[in-house]
Amino acid sequence: MIDPYWNDWLDLLIRWLHVVAGIVWIGTSFYFVALDNHLGRPRERRDVEDGVGGETWEIHGGGFYRISKWTVAPRELPEPLHWFKWEAYATWLSGFALLVVLYYFDADTYLVDESVRDISSAAAITLSLMGLGIAWLLYDLACRVLRSELLLGVLLLGLVAAAAYGASEVFSGRAAYLQVGAMLGTIMAGNVLFNIIPAHWELIRAKETGRKPDAAPGLEAKRRSVHNNYLTLPVVFTMISNHFPFTYGHDRQWLVLVALVLIGAWVRHFFNLRHAGRTVWWIPVTAAVAVAALAVAIRPDDGDGGGGPSRAVSAEEAQAIVQQRCVPCHSQTPTQEGFESPPGGVELDTLEQIESQADAIKAQSVDSKAMPLGNVTGMTNEEREALGSWISSLE
Repeated sequence: MIDPYWNDWLDLLIRWLHVVAGIVWIGTSFYFVALDNHLGRPRERRDVEDGVGGETWEIHGGGFYRISKWTVAPRELPEPLHWFKWEAYATWLSGFALLVVLYYFDADTYLVDESVRDISSAAAITLSLMGLGIAWLLYDLACRVLRSELLLGVLLLGLVAAAAYGASEVFSGRAAYLQVGAMLGTIMAGNVLFNIIPAHWELIRAKETGRKPDAAPGLEAKRRSVHNNYLTLPVVFTMISNHFPFTYGHDRQWLVLVALVLIGAWVRHFFNLRHAGRTVWWIPVTAAVAVAALAVAIRPDDGDGGGGPSRAVSAEEAQAIVQQRCVPCHSQTPTQEGFESPPGGVELDTLEQIESQADAIKAQSVDSKAMPLGNVTGMTNEEREALGSWISSLE
């Protein structure tokens, strides 16, 4: 077990790198897909004769840019030639490092929830790692077998649904969402490592050896790049999902995740069409309606979250529950292993502190059951209902 203080520093530095690398990678994906969709016929005949397949003019930073794309490759290799790959590798490597530092090093707290599945930390970590590899293998196989993007999209949605359901049956709620996000991120990084960059090398080696470049690897690389583009928004949601327990704490959390993944990809489709010159306003409208419908569908019931106990719950009884189940972490001096300070700075040592955090306690421990983390202190459903009943009496 790493000292909690140094673990926090690892969390900070790796998360910082992960966010920065992710911004660069996603920004690159957004830009190049938009660039491809903006390309028009070259204006100069000599450019067409030279092999230019499309061009576009852009203005940014106080200047004009003329950008051309060759149908396959230029007659001579340019020097220098700029690559875009390390942002993808850095994003995946830092993301995997975060998975290790935050979830694998403290699997009993963050990865495993005995109320979901009573398995060992080693088993949970093994299943998580297997999931990453299986995700890539199934996706890659599907791409090789299916040429129809519609059929491939339907199959991938089914695989996401299966992954979300499987993860929700094995891992804690927040870990389940992160696991699916890591699987999608692995697919994206795998596309870069095994398809996109090798296709670039094929073009370069063909020019270096004087043979005619094969366009097929480049076309497949473009296809995989577009797939990555559609996965960006779903993956970003999973990256931030741990802040929103009303999603992963729902009884049908896997279905909520599938809905949000689909909405994210749908929104991305709107922008891709818009960059190609088609503004289809009914796409964002239907996405907004879907978000609103989802919000209504998963809204926690008012009241105590489960019918509540038949008797009134006193402040003393509620405090006793919090003291036993929440204070081990949320205390000025935590006793739970792995914590040197209360998470989020939330202290629940006194009744006054508990009352000031009543709404948060209800959201985290009654409505979503996201807390305690991994239910390490063993809060029962009856205790959650009692807390909900007492909090309702405060209103």
